[in-house]
Amino acid sequence: MPITTHKFNTDAISRLHKIEFGKDWPVVYILEDGTQMYVGETMSAAHRFRQHIDNPERKKLKHAHLIADNEYNKSATLDIESQLIQYIVADQQYVLQNGNGGLANHSYYDREKYQAKFEVIWQELQKMGLANKDLIQLRNSDIFKYSPYKALTDEQIDIVNKIKTSLINDEHKTHIVKGEPGTGKSVLATYLCKYLSVFPETKYLNFALVVPQAGLRKTLKKVFTKIKGLDASMVIGPSNVVGKHYDLLIVDEAHRLRRRVNLSSYGPFDQANKHYSLGNAGTQLDWIMLASNAQVLLYDANQSVVPGDIRSDKLSSLHATEYRLTSQLRVLAGNDYIAFINNLLSLTEQDRPDFGDYDLRYFTDISDMVHLIKKYDKVHGLSRLVAGYAWTWETKKGGDYDIDLDGLKLKWNSTNIDWVNSKNAINEVGCIHTVQGYDLNYVGVIIGPEVSYDPTKHKLIVHKDKYKDINGKRTIESPEELEKYIINIYKTLLTRGIRGTYIHAVDKELQDYLLYRIR
Repeated sequence: MPITTHKFNTDAISRLHKIEFGKDWPVVYILEDGTQMYVGETMSAAHRFRQHIDNPERKKLKHAHLIADNEYNKSATLDIESQLIQYIVADQQYVLQNGNGGLANHSYYDREKYQAKFEVIWQELQKMGLANKDLIQLRNSDIFKYSPYKALTDEQIDIVNKIKTSLINDEHKTHIVKGEPGTGKSVLATYLCKYLSVFPETKYLNFALVVPQAGLRKTLKKVFTKIKGLDASMVIGPSNVVGKHYDLLIVDEAHRLRRRVNLSSYGPFDQANKHYSLGNAGTQLDWIMLASNAQVLLYDANQSVVPGDIRSDKLSSLHATEYRLTSQLRVLAGNDYIAFINNLLSLTEQDRPDFGDYDLRYFTDISDMVHLIKKYDKVHGLSRLVAGYAWTWETKKGGDYDIDLDGLKLKWNSTNIDWVNSKNAINEVGCIHTVQGYDLNYVGVIIGPEVSYDPTKHKLIVHKDKYKDINGKRTIESPEELEKYIINIYKTLLTRGIRGTYIHAVDKELQDYLLYRIR
């Protein structure tokens, strides 16, 4: 699997006709000048390089690196090209000249073999100084997870193309993309931002990405600062749209848009409603609709976790064009795992499917679960403990701990902003408001005493007095509504783990039920 280096000029290109893999063979190549880089694949390096010499941007690049192998085929080179683009962007050593259109995720014969070859290619690029960080570091980085250079599934590509065509033709104004956790809604949002910013017919649109959650918004701002053509100012909160007007607003986690319910401060919200003459019935979704000509809303009703979240019937009234994402891209166990968790929490009987290498376990001893999460954090990174909001925040009042489980004393998250990446996160427990929207390698989920199980009635019981999120239960009168929000919280927590999910429940009867179902 040689990587050969050549000068990138007319004379060197002429010599490619005479070397092995220089023409009439599928290859991957890198063009760079020490600061900028272009990655491509071709069936003829000599012919493709001659085309690049005529491109003013490419012509500035000085060196060409040819990645070749006598086992390469077109599918393999497309895949390796896609992976190189994703990892080089995350590595941040070079500014990439590539656009992001056309990066597709696809399977082909013997793909595992070529993925193993990619590991070797990356090690060689590190030795050559063309790559810096190890692959495991990059896979855990935010810029890799949320990169607009991710290879899309066929259904994601289809949605992007339909939205783009609609914008160009000034057709459907409102688009709702629905999908369960891990189906790639955030990736589609960031991809769309980059794609529209470079596509000739849309690059002049005035658009922004609206992210309701402050923590995720900060993370995506960091990502956008690292991508050519994007900027942190393009990532905004719902209140930032007030007084401005956009051609397009893309809203990630649209289920977290707020109503005028259970707010910590009503003043700014009321001012925004007054600006639009909406009265107290106005919502953040109303602001977005009034501040833009077109909207793309990424939405999952089952991730609405507090009564202040926008109601699903509000979105239904928009008469939008709807799309659905179904492929599970986060959890390695795939859609079977998501269905199993949904059935588990709805008490629908189902045999446990074969999840392959995915590690789903129930722990009767919380200490064992904490120990394993810490162990895997050292090996894989991004392994965290999370819990339902069933304990008061004593550490905010100067207390030494918040959660006491069988003598094991734990603290809630010390920051709400980008907690999963914070320095002390491995020694803390994250709440729903710090992990929604994030991927973790392994997650340990503590189901608190606010949920118990009645084996006689085969029913989950929600205890309002043991649920400690004041804004999560104020104004709720119906036990069924509170149960819906709390179950949604646990659905969200139990679908964060890429490689594995560990569970411990406080209620003894619930422990027995989960042990029976999970084992």
